[in-house]
Amino acid sequence: MKKEINNQSGEFENTAILVTGGAGFIGSNLSRMILDQNERVRITIVDNLLSSERINVPSDRRVKFIKGSITDDAILNKLKDEFDYVFHLATYHGNQNSIYNPLADHQNNVLTTLKLFEKIKNFKKIKKVVYSSSGCSVAKKTFKKAEATKENAPIEIRQDSPYSISKIIGEFYSVYYHKQHNLPVVRARFQNVYGPGEILGAGKWRGTTATVWRNVVPIFIYRAIQNQPLPLENRGIASRDFIFVEDICRGLILCAIKGKAGDVYNLGSGKETTIKELAEFINKITGNDAGFDYLPKRGWDSSGKRFASTKKSRKKLGFEARIDLGQGLKITIQWTKNNFPLIEKNILKHSRRLRG
Repeated sequence: MKKEINNQSGEFENTAILVTGGAGFIGSNLSRMILDQNERVRITIVDNLLSSERINVPSDRRVKFIKGSITDDAILNKLKDEFDYVFHLATYHGNQNSIYNPLADHQNNVLTTLKLFEKIKNFKKIKKVVYSSSGCSVAKKTFKKAEATKENAPIEIRQDSPYSISKIIGEFYSVYYHKQHNLPVVRARFQNVYGPGEILGAGKWRGTTATVWRNVVPIFIYRAIQNQPLPLENRGIASRDFIFVEDICRGLILCAIKGKAGDVYNLGSGKETTIKELAEFINKITGNDAGFDYLPKRGWDSSGKRFASTKKSRKKLGFEARIDLGQGLKITIQWTKNNFPLIEKNILKHSRRLRG
């Protein structure tokens, strides 16, 4: 991997990199990948630990950690024109949390992007800024047969959550700052990322049980290894494009090295998997015979079936997901078993609120 990336560019050697949200699930995996692939690199991580844990920050002399939000003027004032690359991954995690508190979503999704871009718009050293967007913002809202969502798909006015609104607003600002200030922003549209390092209950209580029960893969794995039935809303007919975290990190690196400023790329597997198929897969791997707990459809969710077209990212970036769902789930299940005490600790710190 190191040889492949460096043969393409070599730009990460002797560089300074800023990762906002770098203590999070994806940001921490990305930081480790960059550190593993480049001996002479400096990474500055900014994270307020709202939905992440300090333990995820790599313990490495090449890493500087700043605790706080990128919206904090005191933190912004510390940022100097020294960064070659910026990965903007800071976010207010999750649709349901954003529905519960749209103002917090705005503060931690929209305002983070606007204030960061305003701060760095005149920086001269930056080669590329990679903004993390979401496929849910552009996917067609349907429970009928899904078609692969292309990067130029029309954006619907009707959105399911403040989170998806925030992500597309971030894309608007990415395009604006590129056009107006020549800020070299590349937009990376994530599909459903899973893998080691995603800690249920990480961070602070955000007013809803979605603080703990967040993405579907870690929830299913956590329940399956305890031989509990897996919850299937609307009989699990919804579908998603699941991509392993190692693949998403490779995609982000390729966006930084090969992405065209002002452009957008899907980062996904390009494969559609229903939630029931996912549940059956996890139950089979873990040996869970508890079956399913059938629940009603989520009232807010109209984005039933979706997956990404990966033709453009394959052609322009040379990106293709390498870890198939079966292999990725096995790795993630083993990581969950190995880190079960850490996960339990983070769930239990919210137990009083969960019971209430």
